[in-house]
Amino acid sequence: MKSYNVCLKDTVKTFTKRLFYSLFDCEQEEAHGEYLESTFLKILSALNIDNGDEIWTAFQKELPQIRKKLDLDAIAFECNDPASHSLEEIYLAYPGFHAISIYRLSHALYKLNVHILPRMMTEYIHGITGIDIHPGATIGESFYIDHGTGIVIGETSIIKNGVKIYQGVTLGGIQVSKDLAKIKRHPTIEDNVCIYANATILGGDIVIGANSIIGANVWITQSVPENSLVTYQTEIKIRPKKNGIRE
Repeated sequence: MKSYNVCLKDTVKTFTKRLFYSLFDCEQEEAHGEYLESTFLKILSALNIDNGDEIWTAFQKELPQIRKKLDLDAIAFECNDPASHSLEEIYLAYPGFHAISIYRLSHALYKLNVHILPRMMTEYIHGITGIDIHPGATIGESFYIDHGTGIVIGETSIIKNGVKIYQGVTLGGIQVSKDLAKIKRHPTIEDNVCIYANATILGGDIVIGANSIIGANVWITQSVPENSLVTYQTEIKIRPKKNGIRE
């Protein structure tokens, strides 16, 4: 029976937390610098990934740009959420921002052809926030997630700049089949689109045009032109009265 190093999950959890802290806190960066490098190399060795030193160097070079993108994300949160009181609150208390932060870190590793570690990182934050973003997804600048619980963003999703997504949204594939692994299976969301709660958008050929609003609870399997408003039509029926009382 083959043995799997499942205890590595605990190592990745601690590594991910300290990496997140170091990204925003200079004191944490100094305190954990050696730990992060040595633990990263240990994880890659356990996963039988060669050239760990080269990968770590390339990943470190990406960190300043990741921080710049996350600062833009935080500003988007502050500008869009009337319940926020300061940027500091976004960094310290918003699960959506936390999930985006770990996604952006894991995505940088994914682009370096490291696959298992980024998945472990995003699954760690998925368990905390309820937000499931595959590290292979491509997400532009100023991304805003409100509430967030139940969001699913698939591997080949493309989300461009200034997009807002609410809880329960799924950007998924219309079919689940292993032979589609190398094919774009998830939708493209153009600039400045707003997707409200529990909307489901499925399919690799689907494009949601720029500046569109996707209403709550809609199910979309065809492309939407730019500047569109898509809503789910509800029907309200008032029960008739009988002897002055609703039936």
